[in-house]
Amino acid sequence: MKTLRVVAAVIHAEGKVFATQRGYGEYKDGWEFPGGKIEVGETPEDAVRREIREELDTDISVEELIDTIEYDYPNFHLSMDCFWCEIVCGDLNLKEHEAARWLDKESLYSVDWLPADISIIEKIKEKL
Repeated sequence: MKTLRVVAAVIHAEGKVFATQRGYGEYKDGWEFPGGKIEVGETPEDAVRREIREELDTDISVEELIDTIEYDYPNFHLSMDCFWCEIVCGDLNLKEHEAARWLDKESLYSVDWLPADISIIEKIKEKL
């Protein structure tokens, strides 16, 4: 099975995290933490900064690795490094996503998370 190495930014501010709804692909409409594939020669931290700049026109600081999620989708294995991040500058403009929400501890389960992303929600809840 093919393995995809990706990164996700758990962007937080004022006791909330930023969640996005996919606007394309097989998992369109599912909710996720924004991010994407790690390119050759890139560190995961560099990848998450680049992806957020490309997808949301926003610069972030990468604070710490929350966890690495390993999840088997039907056609591939996903290995996703999830980072706790803060906005440095920018307005989180959606370029590839359908929608976005700021979720607090009580509303974390109010969206339909993609399977890999939902597995980190409890760790995020502890950090909020």
